[in-house]
Amino acid sequence: MKMKSVWRQPYFVFGFTILAFFLIGSFIFEWIFGPDPKQTYFLMENGRVIEAAPLSPSWMHPLGTDQYGYDMFAKIMLGAKYTIISAMGVAAVRMLIAVPLGFAIGTYWQKRRAIINSAIDPLHYIPMTIFSYLMLYPVLWEPMEGFSTTVWERIIIQVVLMAIITVPIVASLIGNEANLLYQEEYILASKTLGAGRPRIITRHLFPMMREKLFVLYGQQVVETLVVFTHLGLLQLYIGGTAVSYDPMFGDPPKSIAYEWAGLFGSSFRYLQGVPWLPLGPAICFALLILAISAMIEGYTRAVNGQVKIPKRKKVAFLSEDMIEWNQQQLQEKMQLLYKDKEKQKV
Repeated sequence: MKMKSVWRQPYFVFGFTILAFFLIGSFIFEWIFGPDPKQTYFLMENGRVIEAAPLSPSWMHPLGTDQYGYDMFAKIMLGAKYTIISAMGVAAVRMLIAVPLGFAIGTYWQKRRAIINSAIDPLHYIPMTIFSYLMLYPVLWEPMEGFSTTVWERIIIQVVLMAIITVPIVASLIGNEANLLYQEEYILASKTLGAGRPRIITRHLFPMMREKLFVLYGQQVVETLVVFTHLGLLQLYIGGTAVSYDPMFGDPPKSIAYEWAGLFGSSFRYLQGVPWLPLGPAICFALLILAISAMIEGYTRAVNGQVKIPKRKKVAFLSEDMIEWNQQQLQEKMQLLYKDKEKQKV
């Protein structure tokens, strides 16, 4: 499949545009406006304070401000790169580990595949958020003495741990699909001609499953974003949760990197009184998931060869009077031809 066919799909282009807007825009926004969002404590008019933080959405602050006066749009744009890169990183590491294991299950370990699947099947019914929370809490929850690692180091640790959690499930899915293809006649013919399993995997199985693996990667990105939102509600944020241990004037846990899970989780309690605080990151999460889903749909349509069907030109239908007039003309011409033939016979 040529990449040109993918870029002709409106679904793929639509999703890619949204993804690029948030990802590239995040770096550009930080380069132009700096790493700290704009802060506005209150609005004044005629020397009087008319509104204090959290400020409602306006032209100055499209998504309003939080309870500390920080612009929500700026926080969302600054944290977009951490959210998107982390989700794509988790899915990428997961696929890098699961794809070789899946091919091994479907080819080398065929006799043990039933036992492996029976051991992995119970994992489908266990929420991955629970595993993620238990494994990531020691890494992301700030201790009293502060973090000993940087933000990107914690993100890398989180990506690796979240990827490992669901590797068995993804590897099992890939193994089942590879095993089905391994029983095909052309694979049996290759084995008869002396092709080894490594060659069969690289020359036959992987090219046949390449499109499905791309779709599976997109699904893993979406699943990771959903787990991020769950962890955000549990106050476990990407890159670490800043915790204040002051017993008298301690602030609630907050996100360090302004990533969307932290913005959503830390502001969810303001849903009734200040709804724009949690709705901003929630809508961005929804747009990002929509973008990934649209890219998957566009890629699938391009692989299947679906193209736009050109609209047919409108046909101008003749009226009944015009049809009757044409019939009369035809009859008169036929009569003239008949008379000419009669004359020629005489």
